[in-house]
Amino acid sequence: MLANLSAFKNNQKGILFMILAAVCTSTGQLFWKVSEGQLSWSLFLGLVLYGLGAITMMVAFRYGKLSVLHPLMSISYVLAILLGQWFLQEALSLINYMGILFIIFGSILMGGETE
Repeated sequence: MLANLSAFKNNQKGILFMILAAVCTSTGQLFWKVSEGQLSWSLFLGLVLYGLGAITMMVAFRYGKLSVLHPLMSISYVLAILLGQWFLQEALSLINYMGILFIIFGSILMGGETE
């Protein structure tokens, strides 16, 4: 557990950028879904957010190890699921919630690896 905390502390700036990248990409995907594939402002906004997420991810890699930072992009899956529930009223089951917990736990385990 201490090794995980050490890895997070050593990559703190990169982790923050990676979480921001996950927020941008998942929000961009929400706008893509809202656009329903039609040319619209929501499609364009989704493209901008997704691109911003990709750029933020590239910046994040400057401040940490790939093996620590990249697993954190799985947070975008969790955010996309939650955004779908909050804004699109998509139903989630107990199994979905368990999957979300596994993704979060797995990203902590993978991201906290020091070797």
